[in-house]
Amino acid sequence: MTIVFAVVAAIAVFVIAAVTVGREAHRLDAVAPRAVYALDEAVDFVCDRLPVESQARLTPEEVEQLLVFHMQWLHSQGLQPDKVVDRRQDIDDTVVVTEDSLTAYLLGEADRNDVDLLDDIDAVNVVEAHLAYFEAIGAVGPQAPLDDVIE
Repeated sequence: MTIVFAVVAAIAVFVIAAVTVGREAHRLDAVAPRAVYALDEAVDFVCDRLPVESQARLTPEEVEQLLVFHMQWLHSQGLQPDKVVDRRQDIDDTVVVTEDSLTAYLLGEADRNDVDLLDDIDAVNVVEAHLAYFEAIGAVGPQAPLDDVIE
């Protein structure tokens, strides 16, 4: 009789554990993974990946300002939430961010805010390195095929 109770108890524990693990796995699969953006880390990452010529022309403070402009642009496009919350993966709209439009925005903001860019290629290099940072922290989705990009 004791053996029967031990076997029933073991089966009950296994079923409870399997249901709990399955439920949590399903819940976590439905929630988008949280990418953590740290400005200081982003500045270091971008500065380290800039070509030598751009590193010579840009200070870390200027790079930081360009990254803040980029984040403001993302917010205006609806791509940066107001507050950090777990969110279900329910985004149905495809959003394509082109480096050209972002670079043009950064050049305009740099001009309006007296950030002295000696060469426009520096903004291009910052954009490429910043997008690489987003990819490194898992904050971007797959790249769109070239025929899907709308000009």
